[in-house]
Amino acid sequence: MLPTRSSRFGLDESLTGTDAQSATREKDAMQMAFDAANQDNAVPGYRFELMILDDGTATAGEYDPAQAMANARKMVSDKDVVGALGPKMSGAGKAMTPFLSEGGLATITPTSTNPDITDPKFAAQYRPAGKPIYFRTVTTDAFQGPTMANFFAEKLKVKSVFVLDDGGAFGVGVADTFEEQARKKGINVMGRDRLDPKAADYTAILNTIKSLDPASIYYGGASQAGVKLAKQAYAIIPKAIKGGSDGLSSSDLLTGAGLPAAEGWYTTIGAPHVVEDTKAARFVAAFKGRFGMAPDDYSITAYDAALVLIDAVKRVVEAGRPVTRETVRDAIQSADVVTLQGRISFDANGDLRDHTMSVFKITSSGPVSQ
Repeated sequence: MLPTRSSRFGLDESLTGTDAQSATREKDAMQMAFDAANQDNAVPGYRFELMILDDGTATAGEYDPAQAMANARKMVSDKDVVGALGPKMSGAGKAMTPFLSEGGLATITPTSTNPDITDPKFAAQYRPAGKPIYFRTVTTDAFQGPTMANFFAEKLKVKSVFVLDDGGAFGVGVADTFEEQARKKGINVMGRDRLDPKAADYTAILNTIKSLDPASIYYGGASQAGVKLAKQAYAIIPKAIKGGSDGLSSSDLLTGAGLPAAEGWYTTIGAPHVVEDTKAARFVAAFKGRFGMAPDDYSITAYDAALVLIDAVKRVVEAGRPVTRETVRDAIQSADVVTLQGRISFDANGDLRDHTMSVFKITSSGPVSQ
């Protein structure tokens, strides 16, 4: 019998702050995949280990780019780490990628959607060593923002909108793409403003919006500002149609804002809605049984990201090559894996080839697919 070798992977998640609940689900889903691979001896002679790192801080109240940068350095400096998973947030991704690139360490994110990170125009900034190292099991905001703009125009027949963002890399990017597409669809964009995630009171901005009387508002950003926005918007502009990006798509919105404030919001995710599909039933049941909570669609994209990494190591071993950062990166680049969300493969920049998006409406019983 061959001695068992360990393949070690870094995992960066936002486990402290307002996104902790959804981040924990993603971490747990990845751990499930690796535990199953170890139990089933998916790659004979190899055992998968996770080095779990938190980029959230109490001071930031959510992800902290400085902490994400420190986590990237820690992964790169550990020579036993041959691949990585995460981060959750695009702001963390922008902070991490230059260091991951210089260290030749590829990562797969299950949720980060800002397109700049993988855009060849910004290669010198985000992949200075050359090869793509940032892969995704979700589609980017180049599709997420426009999807909601199209939904506003075509399904909800919205005539006017006020756009908000939280100043983060993700929030600004997705709000930009929403606004651009909304204008193309003939929606009157009546204004744009920024919410400070650490501020407690958005009354002034909301009263300005109230005076303009738009038919709708759109928020691009994470849940730290989004939860407060939902609470306060319900009191000041209750009749406006409200939509947001995937920073509000998890149960964090219902938990944080509560009802009736959260009810009626429309949100998007950069993935197909499969958590209620029969093909995911076994995973959902196992997840509930182990962790005592229901997974969401990003739990599935996280699980699938781990499956892609496991498959990459398996193909490297079967080819008789050493499991190194370089061989794992190259195997991820050439991935063609059937997963719960469908077939996963990447383009030359690391982006998911499938651009399926989902739109939800928040109800008292949770998000309902539209």
